[in-house]
Amino acid sequence: MHFTLADLVTDITQNATEAGADTVELEVRQSAKEFRFLVKDNGKGMTEEELKRAIDPFVTDGIKHPNRKVGLGLPFLIQTAQQSGGGWDIKSEKGKGTTVSAWFDAANVDIPPTGDIPGMLRTIFMFNSSAEIIIRRKGFDNIEYEVRKSELEEALGGLEDAGSLVLLGEYLRSLEESE
Repeated sequence: MHFTLADLVTDITQNATEAGADTVELEVRQSAKEFRFLVKDNGKGMTEEELKRAIDPFVTDGIKHPNRKVGLGLPFLIQTAQQSGGGWDIKSEKGKGTTVSAWFDAANVDIPPTGDIPGMLRTIFMFNSSAEIIIRRKGFDNIEYEVRKSELEEALGGLEDAGSLVLLGEYLRSLEESE
């Protein structure tokens, strides 16, 4: 179970990085009325039949997680979006990639808490993937920025050591502060 919207976004983004993508784009938009995100990858994509299986909570391919009997990432996303007065959309084409988007009514009593956005972004940049990760964020108080994994790695000398991760966390938190 996901306790925050940040957990949902992290899970869906991790799926994209594991899909053999060269590029993964994440957009996170937040206002007083709505929380919305979109994850787009140019990975292996899915056929219509594979997509139907991916949104069925009682089906898993057994490859990604060999000991699991269920796959819950997309079903949890769908359930949470619907229960919180929002919605979802998934578009996928075999060999070309997948786009997952979801939106949540911020005024709905059933919306999970947002969670730690800078912490979420740092986790996403730390995924074990060679894909270029591009994050676009638009939030409260005119917060708007774009960050690329390749630029962070160049500036920090990689994202493997504790010092770089501390600096990354501080940088992402500073982007979230209104001026």
